Amino acid sequence: MAAAKASNLKGIPRRSTLDTAKAVFAQHGGTLSAMAAIRMGVHPATLYRMRDEGEIVQISRGLYRLATLPPLSNPDLVHVALRAPKGVICLVSALSFHDLTTQIPHEVSIALPYGYRPPRLDHPPLRVFRFSGKALSEGVQTHEIDGFRVRVYCPEKTITDCFRFRGKIGSDVAIEALKAYCRRKGARVDDLLRYARICRVEKVMQPYLEAALA
Repeated sequence: MAAAKASNLKGIPRRSTLDTAKAVFAQHGGTLSAMAAIRMGVHPATLYRMRDEGEIVQISRGLYRLATLPPLSNPDLVHVALRAPKGVICLVSALSFHDLTTQIPHEVSIALPYGYRPPRLDHPPLRVFRFSGKALSEGVQTHEIDGFRVRVYCPEKTITDCFRFRGKIGSDVAIEALKAYCRRKGARVDDLLRYARICRVEKVMQPYLEAALA
């Protein structure tokens, strides 16, 4: 009893306290921000001990996940989606998600509205593109990755965005993606043209589209 009291005086959480904190995480899908966990009654000292003892792992700045859960299949996209909920995965990152490129992204490309401050991330590297109006809001799909909601532009919108930003990512990337898409069964050419008009690249994309469909 004396030892237990001494332990409490030193600020070391009891095992039962750790188990209760783990249950809080489990009730919320196994992942919580530090602030959310504290609001739910997890003491900061308990949180730090859980981290130090490997009960939880830090998957992003201030974000923790139970160590007993399976590893994230796409941690980079999940991290960015959690830290930038108003953003949309775009361009080469979205092409990779949709299997429309041979490029291997070394950063996560994200579309953000003007005036929205990008998150500060230790990892992954982030490349921000500014969108507005229909170019921002149209073509957004919500996918569930490892239990998290991640917003990604649909294949058709992604391809037209690549033509719009061809000067930054390379025309070859946009053309390769367009050809790969047109080879797919069920390609939606009308949707490509609609998004091309929204992004004002219809005239630029038209000859490449005709060649890909020939």
